Amino acid sequence: MVFQGSLLKMVSVFNSPVDYYIGTGNDKIHVNSIIGKNLSLIYLNEINCIRCGRKTSKSFHQGYCYPCFMTAPETDDCILKPEMCRAHEGISRDMEWSKENCLQEHYVYLAVSSGLKVGVTRKSQIPTRWIDQGANSAIKIALAPNRYIAGLIEVDLKKYFSDKTNWRIMLSDKMDGTINLVDEKKRALNSVKKEFVPYFTEDTEIHTIQYPVITFPRKLKSFGFDTNNELVGKLSGIKGQYLIFEDGTVFNVRKHNGYKIELRY
Repeated sequence: MVFQGSLLKMVSVFNSPVDYYIGTGNDKIHVNSIIGKNLSLIYLNEINCIRCGRKTSKSFHQGYCYPCFMTAPETDDCILKPEMCRAHEGISRDMEWSKENCLQEHYVYLAVSSGLKVGVTRKSQIPTRWIDQGANSAIKIALAPNRYIAGLIEVDLKKYFSDKTNWRIMLSDKMDGTINLVDEKKRALNSVKKEFVPYFTEDTEIHTIQYPVITFPRKLKSFGFDTNNELVGKLSGIKGQYLIFEDGTVFNVRKHNGYKIELRY
């Protein structure tokens, strides 16, 4: 089977385990079906902006050409730092986009990916955001009316919780299984500024996520098309946005958004 085209982040469907797909339309491939088989990824020396489609010699912000990186709402500062969002003040690179993406309800959550972390995502992006991060479990802790307020809550909680994921630990079987998310939500509620307490929810459901992985490698080595043009190996699993190979090689699909490739299996 051969697929040729520009990579986009894998589409995930929340099942047990998660189902993953690469490609679009009729060329969509169910990646789970390749696990246990040999897979070849060949870079065709072309990068296309995932927003405007133009060729670019370098990818910015995981898939954009430089002009789009500088002007697109998808690459604005608030994407990485929600507390910097100004859409609620009528300030945005594209207000129509912001109405659909920033001026919507956002959850603040705690998740166990490499360890316990706090994060923010649009209400409609749950559980996709957790899956993309490779979280094994997560709990919603607060519901904010927009991205800005969710960002303020996250910033306050970052005094007590990490907001980072260690991809090496996330792609191993060494994750801490002793973390009690209900207790951690109580700790967050007791730690946060009083002005943010009304946004906290009473929801104590712990969401667990299972990934299609046969075995986790002992040693990991990251592969990228900026230094190599071909990746060949037996696929042993998928977690987050990573393909995991039997020899310990891991490939971050999302990082290579816009890279034109040929996929064979």
